[in-house]
Amino acid sequence: MTDTTATRVTGIINIAVPVSDHERALAFYTGTLGFEVRRDATFGPGMRWVEVAPPGAATTIALAPPGEIKPGIETGIRVGTPDATRTHSELRAAGANVDAEIMRFGGPVPPMFYVRDPDGNRIVIVETA
Repeated sequence: MTDTTATRVTGIINIAVPVSDHERALAFYTGTLGFEVRRDATFGPGMRWVEVAPPGAATTIALAPPGEIKPGIETGIRVGTPDATRTHSELRAAGANVDAEIMRFGGPVPPMFYVRDPDGNRIVIVETA
């Protein structure tokens, strides 16, 4: 007989992204992207764990010390914006490392582009409107 009881998993808490310099990463995520700091804690010998998120978001991005996974990864993280064109322009003006052009596939696929944090970790910004 197969047990069909649902798991007790209730949500996605955070997604860890390896960073080499927490202060530099914080300047990008809070200053450039406008995220807020939800947690900033030290643990172990000289280790730091910082969680950031857009205001009102339930899931955080954990800026984790590099371990086996080195900084500069494709994170798989997608964040939303009501206006990809405006956000792209604002991030470029702020000096963020964004794609030169917004990807526009047409049809049901919304406009989107990549932004890279100071370590080269890639995040997709997707138009939600």
